[in-house]
Amino acid sequence: MPGLLTVLPLAIVMVAGPQIISAIFLATSESWQKNSAAFLAGVLIAVTVVVTVAYVVVRIVFDAAGASNETTSRQWLDGAILLLLVVAAIHKYLTRKTSKPPSWMGKLEEATPKMSFRLGALLLGLFPTDIITSVVVGSSLARDSDPWWYCLPFVLLTLCLVALPVLFVLLLGKRAAVILPKVRDWMNTNSWIVSEVVIVFFIALEIKNLVGS
Repeated sequence: MPGLLTVLPLAIVMVAGPQIISAIFLATSESWQKNSAAFLAGVLIAVTVVVTVAYVVVRIVFDAAGASNETTSRQWLDGAILLLLVVAAIHKYLTRKTSKPPSWMGKLEEATPKMSFRLGALLLGLFPTDIITSVVVGSSLARDSDPWWYCLPFVLLTLCLVALPVLFVLLLGKRAAVILPKVRDWMNTNSWIVSEVVIVFFIALEIKNLVGS
């Protein structure tokens, strides 16, 4: 369970950026119910697939290495995870947003469910930082010999975070149309800082693992 609790904060990295901003746009779109549901479905499938693939690959490598080479395999994996986290931190910094969202986001107010599903799958499944984060989560859990289902709380927390805009609409109704744009603007400017804090925290844990191994 400690391994699971350690990786859960990385769900924040998954959604901080164009992911949550897109969710806000869709939650205020004309067909917000269908669009948001489709977006969440795309997110669920993409994150589950990437985390699972990373988990399975690492378990196969560890099983093939055998008990005699497990320590060496762990050291190599710790180093790989640390490198991935550093790359994620650099990418977050270089792609930080300090201006208005890209013009294509404005089209989300007239999005269709098909487009929303595809967007959710692409943003959470192919966006560089999200791929790295999902791979780190799956690899870390597999490295620690945690069961696969430990991946599911991470997936569900990611889904819950990206679902916050539509939950705001359900709870606040028309008032959400006033609040969400302000949240969107704040996230567009500051979300990268939150992500960097979480990534740096996890980097520190991985350095500890490497030093202690």
